[in-house]
Amino acid sequence: MILWQLFLSFIQIGTFSFGGGYATMPLIQNQVIDLYHWLSFSEFTDLITISQMTPGPIAINSATFVGIKIAGIPGAIVATVGCILPSCILVTVIAYFYLKYRHLQLLQNILKYLRPAVVSLIATAGISILISAFFNNNDLSQIKIQMIIIFGICIYLLLVKKANPIYVMVLAGILNVSQFYLLSYIL
Repeated sequence: MILWQLFLSFIQIGTFSFGGGYATMPLIQNQVIDLYHWLSFSEFTDLITISQMTPGPIAINSATFVGIKIAGIPGAIVATVGCILPSCILVTVIAYFYLKYRHLQLLQNILKYLRPAVVSLIATAGISILISAFFNNNDLSQIKIQMIIIFGICIYLLLVKKANPIYVMVLAGILNVSQFYLLSYIL
């Protein structure tokens, strides 16, 4: 039964996750936290972090992670197949029709009007992660100043200094571990 739920859950995510990794986060959150309660919000944030650090798309990494947590190796396989199956079918069909009708204005208009929806999905996911990173247990009255400082440093390095994102991620990890030990030493 749980394998079937994993498959159906991730086939829905795979079917409706237009726009790539960040756009899938609200869909994954809805399925694994809100609907089935497979993960807590804190675990979901860890899942997104792990999915970002490992090679491959966020949705597939998430499916594998959730599947293995819920039902072991069979769960990982079922969730991952559920996640990629719709894409394989859809991309094959779309590629055929796109190559055949790519010059039609109607097709170009449809693609143009999908872009704002994708941007809003990405923005929603980003805001959820920022709130999780900046506030204790999503309580807006308990702000984590140190995380905002690390975030500001990373934004500065990425946008102004054009630093390599890998080095910025390593630096952020070092800063976070350092501030954790510094705060636990002081307190």
